[in-house]
Amino acid sequence: MVRFGKALVEKHYQVVIVGGGPVGVGLAIDLGLRGISCALVESRTKGHLIPKGQNLTQRTLEHFYFWGIVDELRASRLMPRDAAIGEITAYGDLTSDYWQAAAGREIVRPYYFQDNDRMPQYQMEAVLSAKLASMKNVDVRIGWSATAVEQDAGGAKVQIAEEGGAGRAVLSADYVVGCDGARSLVREQAGISRSGTVFDKLMVLMVFRSRELHEKLKRYPQRSVYRVMHPDFEGYWQFFGRIDVGESFFFHAPVPRDTKRENFDFMAPLRRAAGFDFKAEFDYTGFWELRNEVAEVYRKDRVFIAGDAAHTHPPYGGFGLNNGLEDSINLGWKLAARLQGWGGEGLLYSYSQERQPVFRDVAEDFIAKRVARDGDFFAKHNPARDKADFEQAWEARKTDLPNRAQSYEPNYEGSPIVVGPAGGVTSAHGQHSFVARAGHHLAPQVLSSGRNVYEELGRGYTLVALDAPKADVEAFRQAATSSGVPLTVIEDSYDGGREAYGQRMILVRPDQFIAWSGDTSPADTAALMRKIAGR
Repeated sequence: MVRFGKALVEKHYQVVIVGGGPVGVGLAIDLGLRGISCALVESRTKGHLIPKGQNLTQRTLEHFYFWGIVDELRASRLMPRDAAIGEITAYGDLTSDYWQAAAGREIVRPYYFQDNDRMPQYQMEAVLSAKLASMKNVDVRIGWSATAVEQDAGGAKVQIAEEGGAGRAVLSADYVVGCDGARSLVREQAGISRSGTVFDKLMVLMVFRSRELHEKLKRYPQRSVYRVMHPDFEGYWQFFGRIDVGESFFFHAPVPRDTKRENFDFMAPLRRAAGFDFKAEFDYTGFWELRNEVAEVYRKDRVFIAGDAAHTHPPYGGFGLNNGLEDSINLGWKLAARLQGWGGEGLLYSYSQERQPVFRDVAEDFIAKRVARDGDFFAKHNPARDKADFEQAWEARKTDLPNRAQSYEPNYEGSPIVVGPAGGVTSAHGQHSFVARAGHHLAPQVLSSGRNVYEELGRGYTLVALDAPKADVEAFRQAATSSGVPLTVIEDSYDGGREAYGQRMILVRPDQFIAWSGDTSPADTAALMRKIAGR
């Protein structure tokens, strides 16, 4: 850690968050709603207009529901409410006779409480910022940068400097969280290393407007993303994404490594991927490096990292922002539990143990291997070489996207604070199911009252008891009281669809993952409570 001596501490907070992007703001909101005092340090004074992070999953919208802003988020959508969110995949270019509009993540909708949505990240950030401004226990330091971080057994300190000014201050905290992006100062000074796959690819990003392209795309069913797979690109994508329905798009594609702005025709890759000429007005052009990197650990003593500070990857599949927000949810309730006295150190260690393996799977299995698999496919199958072979293989690919949507099911079966199956492994691989399985996300079900179980879940732990023995329910209540673990109990019948859970008792964590399930209480309910509280 960098030391900065005995500088005067301006103020103490329970948590200092460095980085005010959606992950940092999301963490501040979650902690603030749990009564934790925070400072949020962010150097940016103006928002960006690059429409990244558009694809918001059903799981991410559950977070917005619990933060009380899901309606405000949906009202910020630029695309019409009935506009389709899925993707088209075309071979060669967008004029091709070979294209698919396979089902994607919409097939897993029944397992979540909310619909997914799509909008530029800056629209979502505006909703988050408005929520943050209403929270009295979060001190927002816009226009300030963290310059150094240090920690000891008693706490941590963050030195901050005013951007473009002479202001300097030191903030102390019980914990510091770096949400400060891929070049994270917090991660660097905590001594946390990263590794992953470097693809050695330079990519171009363009944001542009073209009503002509919009009209041409009417040959397809309406979708929000149009991928173009060409054998020359060896499995790497070219893709157009809608920002609205009418004229605004963004575009990514590989370009030669020696490309410079001054020697590059930005219209050329657009024309090649489209297969036709069209007019476009550019709002942004730039380049970026395609790589996967994941931190070895997400915690070093009193310092944590989340979002891009912990993991970065190409914009393939909308994994980045959604996983970053999941980091903030996972860490938020655990920090709050520790600071409020009912959670043990095991909760804090479990953050890295749960989240790091999930994203390593995402980066290597759902992204890097997909690029390699696509490269192999288009090297092997080519309609100009063997049309019948290509058409047969192309038809078989229609199951690829639905299979990946179903099998992408992050779970914490191997977590030390979950009573998972013997030999359980924490992973991004799984299968969606209504069965209540320890370590997995709770699927929604309607209660006999007509309300969804998600509408009744508490901010702490929740016991869902479905025709469970009264004595067993009481054992949980007593164990929660004696251990100080906040517990909400939902009692209902084991019918009306709820039998799909396959268990009469389900202990749900504050992040809607299942800690334990069974038909009767365990032999030692108090020991279970200590385990799930990290004690």
